[in-house]
Amino acid sequence: MSVSMRDLDPAFQGAGQKAGIEIWRIENFNPVPVPKSSYGKFFTGDSYVILKTAALKNGALRHDIHYWLGKDTSQDEAGTAAVKTVELDAALGGRAVQYREVQGHETEKFLSYFKPCIIPQEGGVASGFKHAEAEEHKIRLFVCKGKHVVHVKEVPFARSSLNHDDIFILDTKSKIFQFNGSNSSIQERAKALEVVQYIKDTYHDGKCEVAAIEDGKLMADADTGEFWGLFGGFAPLPRKTTHDETRSNDALPTRLFQVAKGQSTPVEVDSLTRELLDTNKCYILDCGVEVFLWMGRATSLDERKSASGAADELVRGLDRSKCHIVRVIEGFETVMFRSKFDSWPQSTNVAVSEDGRGKVAAMLKRQGVNVKGLLKSTPPKEEPQPYIDCTGNLQVWRVNGQEKTLLPAVEQSKFYSGDCYIFQYSYPGDEKEEFLIGTWFGKQSVEEDRVSATSQASKMVESLKFLATQARIYEGNEPIQFFAIFQSFMIFKGGLSEGYKKYISENELPDDTYSQDGLALFRVQGTGPDNMQAIQVEPVATSLNSSYCYILHSGSSLFTWSGNLTTSEDQELVERQLDIIKPDMQSKVQKEGAESEQFWDLLGGKSEYPSQKLGREAETDPHLFSCTLSKGELQVKEIYNFNQDDLMTEDIFILDCHSDIYVWVGQQVQPKNKIQALTIGEKFLERDFLLEKISREAPIYVVMEGSEPSFFTRFFTWDSSKSAMHGNSFQRKLAIVKGVATPVVDKPKRRTPASYGGRSPAPEKSQRSRSMSFSPDRVRVRGRSPAFNALAATFENPNARNLSTPPPMGRKIYPKSVTPDSSKVASRSAAIAALTASFEQPAPARETIIPRSVKVTPEASKLETNSKENSVGNKTESPKPPKPETIQEDVKEGETEDEEGLPIYPYERVKTTSTDPATEIDVTKRETYLSSEEFKEKFGMAKAAFYKLPKWKQNKLKMALQLF
Repeated sequence: MSVSMRDLDPAFQGAGQKAGIEIWRIENFNPVPVPKSSYGKFFTGDSYVILKTAALKNGALRHDIHYWLGKDTSQDEAGTAAVKTVELDAALGGRAVQYREVQGHETEKFLSYFKPCIIPQEGGVASGFKHAEAEEHKIRLFVCKGKHVVHVKEVPFARSSLNHDDIFILDTKSKIFQFNGSNSSIQERAKALEVVQYIKDTYHDGKCEVAAIEDGKLMADADTGEFWGLFGGFAPLPRKTTHDETRSNDALPTRLFQVAKGQSTPVEVDSLTRELLDTNKCYILDCGVEVFLWMGRATSLDERKSASGAADELVRGLDRSKCHIVRVIEGFETVMFRSKFDSWPQSTNVAVSEDGRGKVAAMLKRQGVNVKGLLKSTPPKEEPQPYIDCTGNLQVWRVNGQEKTLLPAVEQSKFYSGDCYIFQYSYPGDEKEEFLIGTWFGKQSVEEDRVSATSQASKMVESLKFLATQARIYEGNEPIQFFAIFQSFMIFKGGLSEGYKKYISENELPDDTYSQDGLALFRVQGTGPDNMQAIQVEPVATSLNSSYCYILHSGSSLFTWSGNLTTSEDQELVERQLDIIKPDMQSKVQKEGAESEQFWDLLGGKSEYPSQKLGREAETDPHLFSCTLSKGELQVKEIYNFNQDDLMTEDIFILDCHSDIYVWVGQQVQPKNKIQALTIGEKFLERDFLLEKISREAPIYVVMEGSEPSFFTRFFTWDSSKSAMHGNSFQRKLAIVKGVATPVVDKPKRRTPASYGGRSPAPEKSQRSRSMSFSPDRVRVRGRSPAFNALAATFENPNARNLSTPPPMGRKIYPKSVTPDSSKVASRSAAIAALTASFEQPAPARETIIPRSVKVTPEASKLETNSKENSVGNKTESPKPPKPETIQEDVKEGETEDEEGLPIYPYERVKTTSTDPATEIDVTKRETYLSSEEFKEKFGMAKAAFYKLPKWKQNKLKMALQLF
C-alpha cells in the first residue's frame, strides 16, 4: 500500500510513538486532539478516534485504534471517524487493529482503557448540542452490567427501570444508593461499587454517603426505606422480559463477502479457510454479533476506506447498527478472527517486515516529524531474574509408585530422566514463610509415577491449607525459579523407580541408567555457581554444541570439551561440575578443533553438530483470563489492561506468559473447584486460546490468594494489603467505599534488622545446606584459580553464608566483558579475589551496615555479638530475635546519612561495570560508598529507608543499578 503525505491528516503526525492513549474528536470533519485532562469524558453528540499504544517486551509497539460514536452523532461525523481511523492506521505502518464502538455497546477492550467506567454527557460540537452546564444536582438512575468491566447506562428515574437481574445506582444530592438485583452475582455487585466510587469522587468531591440496597429485603433498614421512598414506596418488581438482541445475533450464520469498489458480494463456500482471502482484495466476515473487515496487504488506502464504508452499510442494512466492526490487516489478524476459520496456518508468508512502516517513517521524517516511536526498537537484553529468595529449606522426594522416598541433601539436586520427583521449598517472604511445592517429570518417566506425584503433591498443598504455591514442571522446560532453588542441578539418563524398570523390561528397551564407570557425556550450562546444570546426553558427537562445554568420562578416562563459542565463565562452571561428577580424577582438556583421537573414539567418531545455543521459550507480555470449568469444558474470558483489582476472590484466573502460566485461585472459591486448579491449567495449555503454539509441557503454577509469590506479583502493581482482606469481593469494596475498611497494620518484618548486612547465621532451623556430594576438606587434584576455589568453598560451607540473604549472582562474579586478553584476565582475577576475600575473611567491625540514623539498643548489640560467636564456634544455639522496638527511626531532614569512616566515591567508580573502579572497597556493599545525595538520586530513597527494606528487595534494587 503506497502512502503519500496528502493522505495523512496533520493531526496524526507523530502519533503512537510512546505507550499510552491519544484521543481526537471530530470537529468540522477534522480530528482535533482532546486534552489529556478530558480523557474519559465523551459527549453523546460527538464522534471520537482513540489510539491505544502498548510497548511490548520485544521492543515493538502495538497499536489498537477505536472510533467511538455517540448515540446522537451525525452520520457524516461517524463516517469521518471511520475514514480517519484508516488514515491513522496508514500513518502507523498499516498493522493496527481497528474497532467500531457504539455508545452503550462498547467492547470490553475499549472500556478497559477508562476504568472503572465511562458515563457520556449530553451535548456535542458539530451536532449542534450545547454541553451540559453546571447546574443544581438532579437525581439520576444508572444501570450497571458486567462482571469484569462495567457498562453504565443512564435510564429513566422510575420504578419500571428496575429489575432483578442487574445492578442500579441511584445518585442523589446527599447519598448514592446501589440496588443489587437478586439475580446479580457478587462479582457484578463488586464492580458496580467501583462506579459508585467514581460518581462519589467525580460529582460529590468524595463527600457523600453510600448505601447498599439488597433486592427483596423490603424495609429491613433505614437506607432501604429511604431508597424505596424516593420511588413513592415499595412495590414488587416485575420479571424482566426484554428481548436479548445479543443472543439472537449470535445465532446468525457466518457469511463471507468480497468487497470491490465499495460494494460487497457474497462468497459461497462450504468451509472457511485462509486460502479464500486474496492479498489484493478486502473481505467482510459477518459473524452476527461481530463483523470483521479483512484488508489485504496489497490494497490501497482508498480501497480500504471504501471497504470500511461498505462494512458500515452492511450492518445498517441488516438493522444491526449496534454490533461491533473489527478491521484487521493481513498478517496481523486477531485471535478471534482466526478462530472463525476451519483452518488457519500457524504462520503466513506475508512480506511485511518493517517495510511499510519504514517508508511511512522516512516520509514523516522528511517533514520534520519525530519518528522514533514508529520503528521497532531493539529490545534490551536482560538476564532472567528468579524473583525468589534462594536461601530457604529444600526437601526432595523421589516417587516410586504410590510411595515417595526423601532424598539426602547431597542427592537432592540429582534427578533421573526416568523418574518423577516432588520438592518442597520454604523461604522467607516479607511478612511470613513462603512455600513452593512442585512436581518434576522426567522425559522417560511413566504415567503411573506422574499421576502419583501429582496426587501426593496436591495433598501436601492441601495439608498446608492451600497456602503453598504449587508447580508442575517437565524436564527440559524448567523455569529460572527452579534452577535458582536447586543451584547446582544434574539430570542423569535412565531411572530408579520400579515403574520405569518395568516399562523398559516389558518393551525390551536397554536400561541406560547412569553408571559411575560407564560411558557418559554431560552438557554444562548456566550463568553462575548459583544457577548451573549438567545434563546427561547421548555419548555421540552429534550431541556436542559449539556454544557449550561438556564433560565426558568412561572408566578411567575423563575429558572436558569447550566449544569455540563458550566463555571463560562457562569453562569455570565445568570445573565446578567436575567436583560433583568425578571429584577425584584429573581431566584432559579438549578445545573444539584440537581434540585427541581418544576423545573422538569414545564418541564413536567425528560428526556434524550444531553451534546455536539452546533456547527456552521466551516470556511474552502477559494476558489475564477469567476461567470457568463446567462439565469438563474450560471457558475463558480475557481481561484487558488488567490490574490487581481484577483478581476477584470468588473466581479462578490464568495469567498466561507463554513460557509459563499461573493459575490464581481466590479465597472464596469453593473447595471442590480449588482442587481442580491444576486441571484448569492443563486444559488451558491444551486449548491454546491465544493460538500461540504454547507448549503442553510449559510450567504451571497454582497460586493462592494471600500467598502470591514475588515471581507472580511482579506482573502487577501489587498491594499485599488487598490480599489480606477477608469476605467476598462486594463486602471488601463496600467497606472501602464507605470508608470503614480496617486499616492494615504495618507489621514488623519477619527478618530482624541485624540482617542488614551482617554475616551472622540464620537460626538453625531455617538453614539449608548447600554442600555438594564431596567433602570441602578433601585434597583437590586439579589446578584451579584461587579465586574460584575460595568462591566454591563459600557455597560449600553453610556457616559462611547469611541464609536470610540471597547468594551472590553469577553475573557479578563473572563479568560479561571478559575477553581472553591476558591483561583483562588478570584484572578479572583480581576482582574475583577481592570479592571472595569478603567471604573468606572474618567480618570487619563495619560488616553489619546499619545507618547512623538507626539506633540499636544494648539488647540488639548483644544479639549481634552472640550471632557472631555462634558463627565462629559452629554452635547450634539459635539467637533470639530482637523485639521490634529495639530499632527506632531518628532521621532529621537534611541530616547526613553517610556511614562514618567510609570514603565517598562517585557512582561511576563503584558500579560493577566501571572502567575506573574504586580500589579497596567491599564489593558486596558498593552502595555504602555513595554520598547521601547521589544515593537518593540513584535509589529514589534515603539510605535509612533503603536499609529498612527486606534484603532481597535491597539486592533487586542494587542489581538494577549495577551495584550487586
